Amino acid sequence: MTRQPYPPASRLDLVEELHGVPVPDPYRWLEDPDDPATKDWLDAQERLFTTEMGALPGREGFRSRIAELLKSGSVSAPVWRGERQFFMRRTPEQEHAVLYVVDPDGTERTLLDPMALDPTGLTTLDTWQPDKEGRLLAYQISVGGDEESSLYLMDVAFGDRIEGPIDRCRYSPVAWLPGGEAFYYVRRLPATEVPEGEEQYHRRVYLHRVGTSTEDDVLIFGDGMEKTNYYGVSVSRDGRWLQISASRGTAPRNDLWVADLSASSPEEPGLVVVQEGVDAQSSLHFGRDGRLYLFTDRDAPRSRICVTDPATPQAEHWRDLIPQDSEAVLTDFAILDDLDRPIMLAGWTRHAISEISVHDLVTGERIGEVPTPGLGTIGGISERPEGGHEAWFGYTDNTTPPTIQRYDARTGETTLWAVSPGAVEVPAVDTEQVTYRSADGSEVHMLVISKPGVEGPRPTILYGYGGFGISMTPGYSASILTWVEAGGTYAIAQLRGGGEQGEEWHRAGMLANKQNVFDDLHAAAEHLISSGVTTPDRLAISGGSNGGLLVGAALTQRPELYAAVVCSAPLLDMVRYELFGLGATWNVEYGSAEKPDEFAWLHAYSPYHRVREGVSYPATLFTVFQSDTRVHPLHAWKTCAALQHAQAAERPILLRNETEVGHGARAVSKTVELSADQLTFLAHHTGLTS
Repeated sequence: MTRQPYPPASRLDLVEELHGVPVPDPYRWLEDPDDPATKDWLDAQERLFTTEMGALPGREGFRSRIAELLKSGSVSAPVWRGERQFFMRRTPEQEHAVLYVVDPDGTERTLLDPMALDPTGLTTLDTWQPDKEGRLLAYQISVGGDEESSLYLMDVAFGDRIEGPIDRCRYSPVAWLPGGEAFYYVRRLPATEVPEGEEQYHRRVYLHRVGTSTEDDVLIFGDGMEKTNYYGVSVSRDGRWLQISASRGTAPRNDLWVADLSASSPEEPGLVVVQEGVDAQSSLHFGRDGRLYLFTDRDAPRSRICVTDPATPQAEHWRDLIPQDSEAVLTDFAILDDLDRPIMLAGWTRHAISEISVHDLVTGERIGEVPTPGLGTIGGISERPEGGHEAWFGYTDNTTPPTIQRYDARTGETTLWAVSPGAVEVPAVDTEQVTYRSADGSEVHMLVISKPGVEGPRPTILYGYGGFGISMTPGYSASILTWVEAGGTYAIAQLRGGGEQGEEWHRAGMLANKQNVFDDLHAAAEHLISSGVTTPDRLAISGGSNGGLLVGAALTQRPELYAAVVCSAPLLDMVRYELFGLGATWNVEYGSAEKPDEFAWLHAYSPYHRVREGVSYPATLFTVFQSDTRVHPLHAWKTCAALQHAQAAERPILLRNETEVGHGARAVSKTVELSADQLTFLAHHTGLTS
């Protein structure tokens, strides 16, 4: 195939000296999406992408199979409030999941359908929270992928919108007081009240009374605190206890306060410190038995559950109920107390495979296990707020679309509660969990998914994330199944920086230890090659967001190891990342270029700054989203230009720049088109022919 010339991109003679180090930035002009030169360059990149992709075979086959597998739909666990049940479901032909309610008489009806709100498919339902009685619903929607949620209130019985929009509510929890007359929520200050460039920060906790103007909302918490703080807020089932947490950006630690609302007013809660200035994350659950349960990784990087009296919530009063496990990571819990012997269900992951144990609620003694459908992922355990003997949890694995399971503590049985509504024929796959050694000798786990009976080196996609304590667990993926069905192998490495082995595993891949994550990926690639799964000319890597940083670092550090790369919504200019999107909230994970020692870490691996002329780089496809308000697409734009200038091989460097979508939720049809392009590109450059 004749390679098309790359669009011209002027190189600025721009070099800044930071902490005594000269830092070139030849493509800084691409940071401005409104610059006519940037727009012209993006238009030219779109034409190049269309031409190059149009010449590749197999796209229609990938597109149709991904679309077919996505017709499985989806379903969520029930949320019980009063005598109503709320849940999400997406049927095979729907672009977005729809929120349903089941009324006390058993009638199921649609409550919120994003496509009814906006037939273009650009509106997404970001989050929702019924009041404690199930009579009112707070919900948040955003448009075009910008995630700038606006908050509304609905009367559940009639489906009428009764308040809203309340803007600046991105990532806001909603904590209802009993009776549905008021709730706590989190809202950013107006842009006119904050310094320029800080409009995404400066959150505060407010109390809003239904039926009143937001001008009358009472400021509860947040004044004078760190600008990048995120706040959590919740109210106990009986309305007595308020808890507020504060985390600096995405830091793996929080400060925590609690107030007794029976002894102080909702407008002026008497907040008492639970923990402050402690390098740990903790959360509170007020039991129906009057005890306070704490989920914490304080002195327990794999987490534990403690118990105390609500009047003495500080750590010196905590008593272990379920101590830290030596191998499994505690993920969540639920309490079932309508039993002769009340119990606690504890959710765990063991090398990223989920399990649930049963414990005596008083002593913590392990007395059994909850049967689960297989070796997969459990998506949270929930119970009725008023108590009971039932619990619900989501389940999925590599070949099972999401299902909802019901556990009955009286019988000890787990039964299927709800299934994804679409019937699809899922291909058979083999999944193997392997271990390998990284550069420093650390043992790393990896899932390797392949078609039964396929042997010998084969085109392989290696996927990873390695950040923010997020675990890579088994799950249903139309894209993975399509690739494997076509004869490829898909490997998912559980790299340091994730949460698969607890908080210590996370911290072994953050800040000064970030290079460990990249080393773990290189070692995964070398293991796949040495074990005969693939060869360098058949090996691709893929990652998005922090995973985009991962593969960006990989392709610039070890370009000879990989044939092709898909780099989606990535962070790549790690010297200037804090200046854009939500970057300043991530310096607790990566470090800050303002500090000399942290700048040294960042500059050492920053993919944009590691591009070198005359190097043979893998075929690379950048996929970015112009409404992305988390990770600005400028990272990919600048690095794409740098790689196109530097590339010594015939392998292409392409940019897929999508408008009116963002970092997170999107319509199913857009997911299909994106996945088809990615697989088509990787198949061509690794030699996969189905």
